[in-house]
Amino acid sequence: MIRRENGFKAHIEGDASGPRDHSTAGAILSRQLDHLDGDVRMALMFAIAGHHAGLADFEQLRRRLAQPELLESAIRGGYSRTEAAAEHAERPQWLPAPRSDDEKRALEFWIRMVFSCLCDADFLDTERFFDEGRSQLRESWPSIEELAARLGRHVDELEARASASVVNTVRREIRAAALQASSSPRGIFTLTVPTGGGKTLTAMEFALQHAKTHGLARVIVAVPLTAILEQNAEVYRRALGDDAVLEHHSAVDVDDPRRETPRTRVAAENWDVPIVVTTTVQLFESIFANRTSRARKLHNVAGSVIVLDEAQALPVPLLHTILDGLRTLVRDYGVTVVFSTATQPAFARRAHFPQGLDEMREIVPASLRCFDRLKRVRVEWPDWAPVEYAQLAEQVGEHEDVLVIVHRRSDARELALLLDERTGASSLHLSALMCPAHRTRVLRELKERRSRHQPLRVVSTQLIEAGVDVDFPVVYRAFGGLDSIAQAAGRCNREGLRDEGVLRVFVAPTSPPKGLPRSALGVTRSMVREGPLSIDDPRSFQRFFEQLYPVQDLDAKELQATRANFNYRTVAGAFRMVENDWSAPVVVPWGDFATLRAQLNSQGANRRLYRALQPLTVNVARKSLDRWLGTGVATEVEGVAFIEPGALQYDERFGLRVDLEGVQTAESLVIDE
Repeated sequence: MIRRENGFKAHIEGDASGPRDHSTAGAILSRQLDHLDGDVRMALMFAIAGHHAGLADFEQLRRRLAQPELLESAIRGGYSRTEAAAEHAERPQWLPAPRSDDEKRALEFWIRMVFSCLCDADFLDTERFFDEGRSQLRESWPSIEELAARLGRHVDELEARASASVVNTVRREIRAAALQASSSPRGIFTLTVPTGGGKTLTAMEFALQHAKTHGLARVIVAVPLTAILEQNAEVYRRALGDDAVLEHHSAVDVDDPRRETPRTRVAAENWDVPIVVTTTVQLFESIFANRTSRARKLHNVAGSVIVLDEAQALPVPLLHTILDGLRTLVRDYGVTVVFSTATQPAFARRAHFPQGLDEMREIVPASLRCFDRLKRVRVEWPDWAPVEYAQLAEQVGEHEDVLVIVHRRSDARELALLLDERTGASSLHLSALMCPAHRTRVLRELKERRSRHQPLRVVSTQLIEAGVDVDFPVVYRAFGGLDSIAQAAGRCNREGLRDEGVLRVFVAPTSPPKGLPRSALGVTRSMVREGPLSIDDPRSFQRFFEQLYPVQDLDAKELQATRANFNYRTVAGAFRMVENDWSAPVVVPWGDFATLRAQLNSQGANRRLYRALQPLTVNVARKSLDRWLGTGVATEVEGVAFIEPGALQYDERFGLRVDLEGVQTAESLVIDE
């Protein structure tokens, strides 16, 4: 009937013959289904009313269903306006009976699931009608059973070729523990494995075997940064085949047929595939989305295994909502969650952390002593006197193969120049004032210098701790949070090629940025002063996070109360894994800048060009960008801001030369849409 009446415009609310607001009509009619439970009617109202425009806030939907002109339009050909008005007057309240906030949030989440099912079905039915070829692209992915077998064979081959060493022995024992644990009942697990313990493949093998045992539909691996994601996805492709992995994030290379094909493009819309590798941004912002295009994948998160890699990186201001969402998925939707990291956060419920999770099970038993056996780094803790950068340059200059990690971009530039003066040679510099393509070139030069056995001194902000695969015998790290210090240690003697690496922690003359980094420094300082502190003891990180979380606001935007009031649009607007309201990307004059800008001018905006421009962007303060746009320092083409060549110097070594206070401070975070 819809096809006939609308001239085959099956997914359009109106045509030349006049509007047909079937969304409002469906929401109104769902209220009349008295044989259904009130919660069910509420779910139908929200889902049907929002299946084009998105889930609304409660009051917004109430006003929409109360407007006479909308009622008249919606019921055309259905029932009379008088009947509709009478029905509305008889049922002025349709919020469920009073209940606890926890019960309301459970209902709120269930409505999200119903909405997701409806949106995905609507998209798929329309697609099937208009484009059968596109619909067929969704078929023929390998099964969970086949993927588990492929991975098992791959790891067996790796073990057969591996030499007899302590590292390989520990890896085999960790794998055996994971395989044994995979038959455990569904729920919440931790996988606490030191650097070099084979965590990436172990997590996937546990997840696939667990999914096979319990009949789960898919494995979703979520990581905080695209750099880590790309490395992990490549490991999985080598193990499982190019036909097995959906890599879903904003920086996928559209020219790489292994990473993006017509089939993976349609699969990214609803995640109806066995293996998804994505960012935590994509995962959690989809779970708490209100838009149809993003929320449609949520129902396919049900009945899955979610592996959260580098779980300690989950944003603290959203932690209450994130943990509550994970708890609901496990309790009500058959999901198993694995928190995978070497620095396991303290997410278990306790007296001072009532938002925590219950019944968390560690996959690798403490009896294996993995951290002790894989210890590769000696940590030298500082005295408490700040070290000036001129003095630090003298110390660092004595080494020919060394990495220094500092708090701020200005610190990195100052120290690099002082180090050059001290050694008479050019050190390498890394910071987020450099666009990603520029940083990639520096990392390539790093590897080339090492292959030529040239002196290699690198000064970086903490971005090098986020998934960058480098290895130094000596690392200096500005005193900060224990988790950051451990990440720095992961860049020291990473491959175990030496008996022992050295991590020297120093007190910098500057402080970490305000907020969480500075609080983390305070907690770590108090722990060090209490007595010996080991980064090779998982209990150290339990203590660190147990002390850190109570001094932080875990629900900074009061999202839990907003959810209990069924305000979906407000939640979606406020739930941002990376706070970028005050920052914006700008394309800098580097690399293929001129060519890509010319293409944008001549061809207009398209997905391929947007992707190609991403490696040339730097995040700057919106107020700075607005000022530059007003003065001609920057111009905008097709919604993309470009720094004009020569207007602001882009340094071949240090990147964008601007006021350092006008640039985003979250160095290690990558915004993924």
